Amino acid sequence: MTSLDRTSAPTKKRRSRSKGDSLQQLSMLLPGAVLVLTFMVAPFVYSIWLSMTNERLIPRPVPSKFIGFDNYTRLAADPVFWQALGNLFRFTVLVLPLQCGFALLVAIALNQKLPFRGLFRSVFFLPSITSMVVVCIIWSTIFQFPTGPLNSLVNALSFGLAGPVDWLGDRNVAMFSIVLLSAWASFGFQMIIYLAGLQNISAELYDAARMDGAGPLSRFWNVTMPGLRETHVFVLIVTTIQAFKLFTQVELLTGGGPGGSTETLVRYMVTAGFTQQRVGYGSAVAVVLFLIIMMISMTQRFLTRNKNG
Repeated sequence: MTSLDRTSAPTKKRRSRSKGDSLQQLSMLLPGAVLVLTFMVAPFVYSIWLSMTNERLIPRPVPSKFIGFDNYTRLAADPVFWQALGNLFRFTVLVLPLQCGFALLVAIALNQKLPFRGLFRSVFFLPSITSMVVVCIIWSTIFQFPTGPLNSLVNALSFGLAGPVDWLGDRNVAMFSIVLLSAWASFGFQMIIYLAGLQNISAELYDAARMDGAGPLSRFWNVTMPGLRETHVFVLIVTTIQAFKLFTQVELLTGGGPGGSTETLVRYMVTAGFTQQRVGYGSAVAVVLFLIIMMISMTQRFLTRNKNG
């Protein structure tokens, strides 16, 4: 055997092993890829097609036909759509700082060496794994008008000067009530993400900051916040997507009222597609909602990107 043959033999083995590893990786990815294509990509592509037809939920004697962008034109002219979209933006602007801010504060507190901190983490995370239907039932009792627990608290704190508030029946406060419920019910997920981010920040950075005379507030702004940069990006994007999927709380507690003040795009889509049986129109709403979420997510990622990366 020549020296050339001895050199090429290990090379062939490495190539063969590399090819085998690639095939193994592809075979492991294949089931997940098939599921994503079957249950996510294909339905969305089909929704795009349906949005350009006058398809009904229950088939009619007259078959559905292709109508182009007529559904999108009617959507743009529908004031209920714009009201629902405005409500969603208002909900998102209110819930993002409240939910994420509270989650960050709780995560910082539970990242300290406290007794029973494992128990406290479980307790604070509990609302996130509780069914939203159960959460809505609990909060409907809290919001009860005029003698619910929240109104009793308001009455006690104001020494009887503030009258009972119709938390779900007053259009001026109904959305805030939904925001309060949603922030409480879902902040546990963001709390866990922030806890993971905090534990990835080196303790040496805090020690160095202390040696430089930095106080707690200075350490928070100069060590904790920069260390959580990527975590903030992830949390903001995920929370925004969750906010735009708002449906269960509104459907169970207000039904989109009062006066459409809590109507959302998802509820508007469900009403059009199932209650009114306009599947084509509902599909157009779904496509628009997807595009809005995608644009917002990309904008957030651009604005919060790491300029040094």
